[in-house]
Amino acid sequence: MKFEIKWKRAYEKIEKADGFRILVDKLWPRGLKKEDAKIDYWAKIITSSKELRQNYHKGIIDFENFSENYRKELEGNSDFKEFEDVILEELKKGNVTMVYASKTPELSHIPVLKEFIKEKLRK
Repeated sequence: MKFEIKWKRAYEKIEKADGFRILVDKLWPRGLKKEDAKIDYWAKIITSSKELRQNYHKGIIDFENFSENYRKELEGNSDFKEFEDVILEELKKGNVTMVYASKTPELSHIPVLKEFIKEKLRK
């Protein structure tokens, strides 16, 4: 049986099919209790730097610039291997769900991270 990586907002209903749940945000989702979130692993190590995140949220840089810089951060992140190993290990047992808080994931770090993970796991 082949298991898959799924993506969903932290506020969506938790389902058995989610499998191993990884929070891929630097900050804990607002208003969500830790015991209610059912997060198995909080991957702060692969999120964007505080400076990059703040510059984007303050409008100092646009989404394209944010995306390019976040990708560079991922490429240079020595901790990404640990994150990748967790994913690969958990995929042997079941689905892995990447959990995030953003209301507009298409304008967050999620598309960059999603593509980067796909590329890394293809190798």
